[in-house]
Amino acid sequence: MGFNDFYRFSVHAVITNSEGKVLLLKQTYSDKRWGLPGGGVEPGETIHQAIIRECKEELGIDIIVKAFTGLYYHKSFNSQVGIFNCELPKEAAIKLSSEHSEYKWEDTAELSEVQRLRVEDSINFKGNVVSRVF
Repeated sequence: MGFNDFYRFSVHAVITNSEGKVLLLKQTYSDKRWGLPGGGVEPGETIHQAIIRECKEELGIDIIVKAFTGLYYHKSFNSQVGIFNCELPKEAAIKLSSEHSEYKWEDTAELSEVQRLRVEDSINFKGNVVSRVF
């Protein structure tokens, strides 16, 4: 791939609660799907800056980044997606932005296969960053 080719690059946070359920947000735009907090990396921004900024914008919270756990290529979107294992500070209250209408804590078994694999890779992180193609 040359430097003039276009592809998307985003980062997303896997945040679990004390019951092991993962945080999902419902979009107010496009197909109104449920997904992990996060979004596109902006020019001049590191992936760590992007995940902190995106979660602050979407959740109204300064998250705690624990580890970068995976990088996934999605052929159908020509996109790379970085996944971080993160947590919310104790007693943090989620305040959604206008990009999302609601949030929920979901069992990993209820996620799509792609989402489930990315979340399980993050939850089971042992120090080796996972890479997969979907």
